[in-house]
Amino acid sequence: MRIGQTSVLLSLSKYFGSFIAFLTTLYFARELGAEVLGYYSLVLIVTKWFALSGEVGISTAVNKRISEAEEPSAYYSAGILLGLGLGCVLVAVIVLLRESINSYVGIDTWVFVAVMTPLSILYSITGASLMGERRVHLVAYLTPTQTISRSLTQIGLVVVGYGLTGMIFGYIAGLFLAAALGLWFISLEFEMPTKDKFKRIYSFAKYSWLGSLKGRSFNDVDVMVLGALVSPQLVGIYSVAWGITNFIGIFGSSIQNTLFPELSYANSTQQTDSLGSLISDSLTYSGLVAIPGVFGSLIVADRLLRIYGGEFTRGVAVLSLLILAMLIYDYQNQLLNGLNAVDRPGIAFRVNATFIAVNLVLNVALVYAFGWVGAAVATVIAASIGLVVSFRYLRTIADFEVPISELGRQLAAALTMALVVGAIRLGVESTVSSIHNTVFVVALILLGAGVYFTTLYAISIQFRTTIRNNSPVELPTVL
Repeated sequence: MRIGQTSVLLSLSKYFGSFIAFLTTLYFARELGAEVLGYYSLVLIVTKWFALSGEVGISTAVNKRISEAEEPSAYYSAGILLGLGLGCVLVAVIVLLRESINSYVGIDTWVFVAVMTPLSILYSITGASLMGERRVHLVAYLTPTQTISRSLTQIGLVVVGYGLTGMIFGYIAGLFLAAALGLWFISLEFEMPTKDKFKRIYSFAKYSWLGSLKGRSFNDVDVMVLGALVSPQLVGIYSVAWGITNFIGIFGSSIQNTLFPELSYANSTQQTDSLGSLISDSLTYSGLVAIPGVFGSLIVADRLLRIYGGEFTRGVAVLSLLILAMLIYDYQNQLLNGLNAVDRPGIAFRVNATFIAVNLVLNVALVYAFGWVGAAVATVIAASIGLVVSFRYLRTIADFEVPISELGRQLAAALTMALVVGAIRLGVESTVSSIHNTVFVVALILLGAGVYFTTLYAISIQFRTTIRNNSPVELPTVL
């Protein structure tokens, strides 16, 4: 399967899962309100941080070692054993810290955290094993499986009156089913690994764990700080804005996941030209969705958030800032992907440490100074610094070109989209007295996507070539 097709397949599966999650969150926002969503978000964040402390870079290391194609079954087995062992230790730690967990979240939830933590670790290592096998297309089935099973269970339990408890039970059900399906997909055999295999996983994980921490820092540090300093209602609104932002970042994440085993394989087989070309391609297409997302948020953010309820429109500025942060972060991740692929986890460790430190310090300082919007500003600044540092490091190791002209064409297409959509919105609002908000927002988004991709197809030879090479049908050479 072509890399482009794999990236699109993985993206489509994640977009489908995110769309289902969007509908589910929309229902919960209207049915239960921002405060309950705030509690739910804090439970998930605490779980993810515990899972991260148990996973400690194992999934990244498993992905890397399996992708090198030397005794992959042994590395898969070592990863599973390490993950399950650390998961059991963490359950004991959660029991000891149960009062502190309940105090932070604001409700009694430690039992749920204890159940979800080892499941999250298993799911992470399972997905990493599939990616290491270069079977990324199979990972595409896991995301919608988790999301659909989770959403259906959550909605059913909320409808019969279980509220927040039903939402958490649904999350557990989705996680369990996706992890089980992932284990079934893996073609590797389980075998007792030697001590050397554990050592080689550790040799990579001791650096790569900070990359996982960086990912959690980008997604959760601001929400964690807000959880300690502002009301659950504001946490809920901020979390909804993050949910929309993560939807924008799906394509960049899919490119990263698809290319890592290819980059690693090119490096291990000393295909330096291929390595540089893949890095350049990742930079070319990482912002393909996020760039118009930044412009689009300036046009429709208020109406988009109004879909969730009137109280959520307070997050307009936050949403636009977070989407900008996601765009910058996507580019940073592509560069870090290259550093890890060329087996330089120590350098990636330093980049990640810089990002985490800056993000944490700025979040605390700016939230105190400017309130909850300060958290979004801090995330933008931290992502920008991380991008600069990772670029400088990778530039000294790998030979690749920055696709400035292609990025310029994407910006031009996004600006064209913003002008067209903005003009149409103003025209409709000035002439039509009553507009169904949801229908209007969907129409504006579809119009924007059409204008952006049509414009880019017309002005970019490289984009046209990529589309034709990965399209199952014959496309016109000119518009």
